[in-house]
Amino acid sequence: MRVSNPSAMARRLERSRSKAMFVWSTWVVLGLLWLPPALFAQQSTLHPLVRVVDMKVGSTEKVELSSRFHATVTLLDVREARDPIRQAIRKAEVDVEVNGEKATIACGNYNLPTTVSDVDIDCTVTGGYRTNSHSEGDAWNLDLDARLRLWPKGYPFIKPGTFVYPVKQRWFASHTQMSNQPVYVDGGEVPSRRAVYYHSGLDVGGAEGLTEIVAATDGLVVSLGGEVLPGQEDDTPISPRYDVIYLLDRRGWYYRYSHLHSFADGVELGKRVRIGQPVGLLGKEGASGGWAHLHFEIKSRQPNEKWGTQEGYAFLWDSYHRESKPELIAVARPHSFTRGDETVMLDGRRSWSKSNSIKSYEWTFTDGSKAEGAAPERTYKEAGVYSEVLKVSDRAGHVAYDFAVVQVVARDAQNADEVPPTLHAAHHPTTGIQPGTDVTFKVRAFRTTHGKELWDFGDGSPTVEVQSDGNTEKHAKDGYAVTTHTYDKPGDYIARVERTNERGETAIAGLHIHVDEPQR
Repeated sequence: MRVSNPSAMARRLERSRSKAMFVWSTWVVLGLLWLPPALFAQQSTLHPLVRVVDMKVGSTEKVELSSRFHATVTLLDVREARDPIRQAIRKAEVDVEVNGEKATIACGNYNLPTTVSDVDIDCTVTGGYRTNSHSEGDAWNLDLDARLRLWPKGYPFIKPGTFVYPVKQRWFASHTQMSNQPVYVDGGEVPSRRAVYYHSGLDVGGAEGLTEIVAATDGLVVSLGGEVLPGQEDDTPISPRYDVIYLLDRRGWYYRYSHLHSFADGVELGKRVRIGQPVGLLGKEGASGGWAHLHFEIKSRQPNEKWGTQEGYAFLWDSYHRESKPELIAVARPHSFTRGDETVMLDGRRSWSKSNSIKSYEWTFTDGSKAEGAAPERTYKEAGVYSEVLKVSDRAGHVAYDFAVVQVVARDAQNADEVPPTLHAAHHPTTGIQPGTDVTFKVRAFRTTHGKELWDFGDGSPTVEVQSDGNTEKHAKDGYAVTTHTYDKPGDYIARVERTNERGETAIAGLHIHVDEPQR
């Protein structure tokens, strides 16, 4: 085609292009205004620092950690240790090779990432957890032998400023139940070969109706109670319930907050919440089993493109340390489950020191005896639930406490009716306690309505007797027995509560209370 006046043609083309751009821009703006809120919320994507790979034994993957840094990882072996009572997996570990360096990594259950070569790596779950799980669906959606996660060495596990600890209390202030643990608190484990309920997500116990829950991230409220935001009903991990909130963040991750006692003002379906904004109070609603806790679980797309649990323990640990700056953390968890006369190894080796200077591990047992060392062995003759006290000290003089729960069933116990009672105890507040502060203590028994709970607050004061309902009605408003206590002097106190059933089996729970020096 021949053009007689190129300049005129160019002007016409420019006017036509400008008009088209105006029309296109108008439609884009209108389109954005009419986008479903969930899609609009994801326009500014936040890329996770972690990389996830699902692997078969013997396979090798090259993982891109950044545009300049790759890691080559080989899954060499998977080992799973099961107990003789339930055939439940109590310990899983994998052998890996990362950039030519070999290592053994413990999976799940309070284990943090391990440094191998120039990579931090963890194993969240192994394939064996599928074999005798009670779940109709696999919460992890792992098809292969193990799920591994990688970060460049020394990187934060989750980007600072984008994630906070969602429970407004001290770390390990009450019972917890982390990923892959056979469920314990809501009645305890039972000596049978029936399918095991392996926990997914993170349960953090606390004081019902008192402990505040906040948004771990900026997010959009995509489900509130039984309501789900339009556009979020299909191909999402949302499972609505009256006590549950789901938030969707810029990573495209869904955050489930379950068992809430109540929702906070300002949390509305389709509205955004800010990081750290209150979302509700900790409770025991829904499928809680009757014990007061937050079930916090992250769902994300996994390597197989299915929705699965994104293990969050390292994220909670990372955020809590940034916010609270502890010098020392004692870790005596998870709980143990055994028969009488069998030997149990208690384990404090997951304890942590900021200065890497743990000096001593001191254990005080229920019968008053003591032991030293990170991992002592102990044999229990009497059925019951024991709460053994671990005290960790560092070379700078800091101390920290935790409790190893040991559930012991009689050697001839065969079913749930022959399991000893369990207890859940909590206190509030857990930080900022001064001499003279009223501290609220709550306790609830499970598997027995016989007897009463007896508190010893650890300061030489008289014991106090209360009586919970024994979990006869899981959602009973007065299910927990409540009392208050005041400490007169600063220091560290170990409060102990116990209850005995009609067979003479005693459940014991412990709490660590730190009382600050008086403010001047």
